[in-house]
Amino acid sequence: MKEGILYVIGGPIGNLEDITLRALEVLRSLDVLLCEDTRRTRIILEKYGIKVKTLSYNEHNENKRIPEVIELLEAGLKVGIMSDAGTPCISDPGYRLVREARKRGINVSPIPGPSAVVAALSVSGLPTDSFVFEGFLPRKKGKRKKKLQELAEERRTVVIYESVHRIERLLDELQEIFGDREVCLARELTKLHEEVLFGRLSEVREKLKTVKGEFVITIKGRD
Repeated sequence: MKEGILYVIGGPIGNLEDITLRALEVLRSLDVLLCEDTRRTRIILEKYGIKVKTLSYNEHNENKRIPEVIELLEAGLKVGIMSDAGTPCISDPGYRLVREARKRGINVSPIPGPSAVVAALSVSGLPTDSFVFEGFLPRKKGKRKKKLQELAEERRTVVIYESVHRIERLLDELQEIFGDREVCLARELTKLHEEVLFGRLSEVREKLKTVKGEFVITIKGRD
C-alpha cells in the first residue's frame, strides 16, 4: 500500500502571485486540501485553475478533524494544509496535526512559502541575526502587560502580530513599557495598500494615519 504524506504548504500573505511554482504543483497532486477557511483558499485555487477536494481545518474543529485526517493519511492519501495567509503552524492552526502525524511515523513535507514575520523582518532595518517572535499577545490586560514587560528586557529584535482593533493600544503600551525605541510597523504586507513605517515609537505613532488591515510590528531589542 502506498504511504500517505502531509504537505505543509505556504500560501500568499496578500498578493495572490506570491505562491511558489512548487506549491502549485503540489496542490494539483493532492487528494485532499485542508483549509483554515475554504472560501479564502478557493480564491487561490480558482485563480490557478486547480481542482481539489477541500476540508475546513481551523481552531474550532481541529480536535475533531485530526483523527479524520490521520485516517486519510494512513490510507495512503496525499493531504495538504494551508492557512488563510502565509505558512501553516506559524500563529495559525496545524502544529497539532503535524505532531500527531510525526508520532505515527507519517511523512510530513514542508512546501516553503511566504511568512509575514520574515517579510516584516526583511524590510525592518532592525537586526535580524537573532530575533524572538511572539505572535499575538494575550488579550487580558494583566497577562498582556506581564508579557510586554518580559519582552522589554529582550536584547533580540522582537516581532509581534496585532489586529486592527488593538494596534493603537499596542503602540501606546509599547511606548509606556519599552520607552521610545526604534520600531518598524508593517501594514497589509504585499497587498494593494502596503505601508511600512520606520522610526521611534513616538514618530511611528504620529505617522500612522490609516488604522486598517493586518499589522506586524518589529521592535529593536534592549541595548
